[in-house]
Amino acid sequence: MKSDLKPDVCVVGLGYIGLPTAAIIARAGCKVQGIDVSQKVVDTINRGEIHIEEVDLDGLVHGVVSRGLLSASTTIAPADVFVIAVPTPFDKDHAPDISYVLAAGRSVAPVLKAGDVVILESTSPVGTTEQLRDFIAELRPDLKCPGLTRETPDISIAYCPERVLPGRILEELTNNDRSIGGISPRCARKALAFYKRFVRGACVTTDARSAEMTKLVENAYRDVNIAFANELSIVADSMGLDVWEVIRLANRHPRVNILQPGPGVGGHCIAVDPWFIVHGAPEATPLIRTARGVNDGKIRHVIAKAEELVAAHPDARVACLGLAFKANIDDFRESPARLVAATLARRFGHRIHVVEPYAAELPIEFTDTGASLIDLDTALEDCDILVVLVDHDVFRVVPLAERSGKLVYDTRGIWPDQPRAAEQREPGLRLAS
Repeated sequence: MKSDLKPDVCVVGLGYIGLPTAAIIARAGCKVQGIDVSQKVVDTINRGEIHIEEVDLDGLVHGVVSRGLLSASTTIAPADVFVIAVPTPFDKDHAPDISYVLAAGRSVAPVLKAGDVVILESTSPVGTTEQLRDFIAELRPDLKCPGLTRETPDISIAYCPERVLPGRILEELTNNDRSIGGISPRCARKALAFYKRFVRGACVTTDARSAEMTKLVENAYRDVNIAFANELSIVADSMGLDVWEVIRLANRHPRVNILQPGPGVGGHCIAVDPWFIVHGAPEATPLIRTARGVNDGKIRHVIAKAEELVAAHPDARVACLGLAFKANIDDFRESPARLVAATLARRFGHRIHVVEPYAAELPIEFTDTGASLIDLDTALEDCDILVVLVDHDVFRVVPLAERSGKLVYDTRGIWPDQPRAAEQREPGLRLAS
């Protein structure tokens, strides 16, 4: 690595984490090359533009590209630090797929030289960093790799997962604490020196396997706690109770902090990462597995309730509010809202309309269903049933007067002032007077 404290950096993967990470590193004065398999993404970034929605990212990318600190390519080039930020999905049996990580390792290996640092940021099952090391060692037998030699290694390999909230990614990449796990303590120190260039939060070193597990535990913790709230909402449904009121009152206890229920759990972290723990220890994870089942089951519960409501009003026009997996972002990955809306569209066709301010068109699964994408004003004027699936700010501020006379199935609890329908006992279903 260069001694001037400004190494050349290569970021492999320019998605929701890779691009903001590359931009933050470039802002710190390092020359960064971003690598992506999509020529469209590469061309967009090289124009100083962005292909994802994230607060303040457009201005940052434009600035660092204009200054010559960030460029993008489909072809990898030599660098001093390589940051891998590619997807790690799971298959139909919930087994983790690290093929994108290994493909990134295959692309990086030919350009590695003595002194380089390779850092994996992708959320990964325990042991993935070591697998990446073994793969690089196989491809580059001329390089001494950490943990496989008694001599001083030629390269350093570490794991450092992100822990960011969409909509606050730039702030949290800079200010959140980071867990940096090295294949060896030397590797961890090399990675630590790199992250301290642009991270203000505490950087804590550990071994790679512990850092991998830490990331999975953080998201599994959230999943288990959301599952409690979602299960509670189903219990409240069966008892004719308003779950939002129950949670509000219970949270007045000084040691109780129940999360808010919703139509399920989405995104590429909380809905995915717990399965990596289950896959690694299937006999030891009944709670984590059950929480995943509860949260997936909540999606089916919402679909059933929404279908019942729409079927009971055959002439009603329906607006599904939101497709994103959480509020105020354009990320639809693993989104329960998207699944609910698409299921309704397949059954009820042209009666279903979708309001999603962060989408220019409906996803592919809506093709040939007859459903349409409309704006919020049109939905409030023309639709008789509102199914709230995402708590976007623009939905929250709709006043009661504009919801008057409409049936509302509010899975997010954003309209506590909505009067209950006298004939309904579903806490999320309310009819404005």
